[in-house]
Amino acid sequence: MSFIAKTCYYFDKPGPVNTKDAAHFAIERAKELRLKTIIVASSSGGTAQVFFDAMKGTGLSLVVVTHVMGFAKAGEWEFSEQTAQVLRNQGAKIVTGTHALSGLERALSKSPKVGGASRTEAIAEALRRVIAVGLKVAVECVLIAADQGAVGIDEEVIAVGGTASGADTVCVIRPAYTASFFDLQVREIVAMPRVR
Repeated sequence: MSFIAKTCYYFDKPGPVNTKDAAHFAIERAKELRLKTIIVASSSGGTAQVFFDAMKGTGLSLVVVTHVMGFAKAGEWEFSEQTAQVLRNQGAKIVTGTHALSGLERALSKSPKVGGASRTEAIAEALRRVIAVGLKVAVECVLIAADQGAVGIDEEVIAVGGTASGADTVCVIRPAYTASFFDLQVREIVAMPRVR
C-alpha cells in the first residue's frame, strides 16, 4: 500500500481572522503540488486583495469568484469596482456567476407557491454542515469558474472559501462543470475551521 502524508491546518474558529493564514497555506500547497491557479471567493473585494497581495511574485494565477448582481441588494454588485479594476489590470480574473448550488433552486424553495427544499440545496447544506461552510463555498466557486471558462477541468486547482466573510477553508480540487458535478473531486483539505 502506498500513501503520502500532508499537513492540514485547523483554525480554532471560523471567519475572516484566518484570511492571511489561509492565503499563506494556499500558496504553500500550490507551490508544493506545482499547481498554477488559486480560486478564491470574495464578496466585496477585501479577501481577493489579501490573496492578490500575498501571491505577488509567485507566478500563480488568481481567479476571484464574486456574488452576482443583486445578491445582497437589487441592482447592486457588492464587489468594489475600484478593486476589480486594479485586480484585472494586474492580471487577475474576476468571475461573476449564479451560485451553482442554489441559484434558481433557492427561488423555488423560498416561494410560498412552490415551497420545499431541493436536492441541490440538500447537497449544499450537507457540505456546509458536515464539513465546513468554506468547503461548500470553495466547491461552488470551482464550479462557477469552470462554467465560465476561467479554469479548465483537466488540472487541479487550489480553492478557497470562508464562513460569512474572509477565508478559512483551503482545498485542492479537480474541477468539473456544474452539469457534471459528480466528476468534481475534493482531493485535499489543506485548512479548515475545526469547530463550526
